[in-house]
Amino acid sequence: MSPEDAEETETLSLLRPPDASVPRGRRVFLAAFAAALGPLSFGFALGYSSPAIPSLRRTAPPALRLGDSAASWFGDVWMLLGGRLLTGLACGVASLVAPVYISEIAYPAIRGLLGSCVQLMVVTGILLAYVAGWVLEWRWLAVLGCVPPTFMLLLMCCMPETPRFLLTRHQHQEAMAALRFLWGSEEGWEEPPLGAEHQGFHLAMLRRPGVYKPLVIGISLMAFQQLSGVNAIMFYAKTIFEEAKFKDSSLASVTVGIIQVLFTAVAALIMDRAGRRLLLALSGVIMVFSMSAFGTYFKLTQSGPSNSSSHVGLMVPISAEPGDVHVGLAWLAVGSMCLFIAGFAVGWGPIPWLLMSEIFPLHVKGVATGVCVLTNWFMAFLVTKEFSSVMEILRPHGAFWLTAAFCVLSVLFTLTSIPETKGRTLEQITAHFEGR
Repeated sequence: MSPEDAEETETLSLLRPPDASVPRGRRVFLAAFAAALGPLSFGFALGYSSPAIPSLRRTAPPALRLGDSAASWFGDVWMLLGGRLLTGLACGVASLVAPVYISEIAYPAIRGLLGSCVQLMVVTGILLAYVAGWVLEWRWLAVLGCVPPTFMLLLMCCMPETPRFLLTRHQHQEAMAALRFLWGSEEGWEEPPLGAEHQGFHLAMLRRPGVYKPLVIGISLMAFQQLSGVNAIMFYAKTIFEEAKFKDSSLASVTVGIIQVLFTAVAALIMDRAGRRLLLALSGVIMVFSMSAFGTYFKLTQSGPSNSSSHVGLMVPISAEPGDVHVGLAWLAVGSMCLFIAGFAVGWGPIPWLLMSEIFPLHVKGVATGVCVLTNWFMAFLVTKEFSSVMEILRPHGAFWLTAAFCVLSVLFTLTSIPETKGRTLEQITAHFEGR
């Protein structure tokens, strides 16, 4: 065996259980849960404005009551603006750090499960905000939002730094202590040789295939996630359900949230068996058909009789009368939306965040994941801000057909460019991109 082969073997053995056995320690699950409380808070903050804005319109004192034009930005109330700003900064950090932390402490057999819990906690937080908004006014709803980050702070004070990070700082003893805490044993693990390439990031690294290839994949994943139209659907869910002739749009939004939580949980449970590529492709195909059907709904309603005032409750059975066309079309709309949410939740919801935390080499992971998260939030802002304008230009059916076209591109991108990372160590994934 050559020195290069020995070095590669030693590197790939980092954090692998001896004799490929399952680690005895289970504190890795506690550490992952503690880190995932950040995304839970993030999801709660995303969902907070949905019940809080109507509450501010109805019951706030005159100094805090918001009009229609100011409600979406919380008006000029500096306390609320400051709170939203600080929450946004904290959520941005959590969306960057939590997936990376979980991927670096998890062993390959459960990395998909634990990594998917990031998105699961986000959608759980959104659903929690929707449900709590029914019984709590906006002040107490904000207080409730303090609970998850408080527990996160307390738990993370007891959690170790990731062993991989400690090894890059040449803190061998601390890394082995972290291994013992997380996995129950350090026996059989060896510290990999760390050369100059692990000392920090510089722009010349972007020319390396092991860096620019995963960076292109990561950026594309985040862009396609937002171009699928999911944030437009979630942020405009109430309007969309009203357009679909549903009376109780709040109940409809909660129902969508429940579907999202359930199917994200299913994705987490099967992630390490089905694999990332299969679930991404399946998710994309489902989104293509659901968004096409949703666009078709708007096309048919625009082409049908105008000024219809038909309404239907969310759980009311469909009328079988042939002339009740709009009722049937309304159920086509809600069915298409629920199918889209389910399809998104099993693939394009959790997997981009999971892959982002897996594909980058350790020495550029901080910068590269930051670029991906920035891309995600920029695209989220762009889609959310401009979606109503696109609906005016292309009409609603054209806007949703456009998102279906992006979903088609996402499927093609998955099949041609994304490698399978199921069952591989992070070092094996890095070796794949470097051609070793």
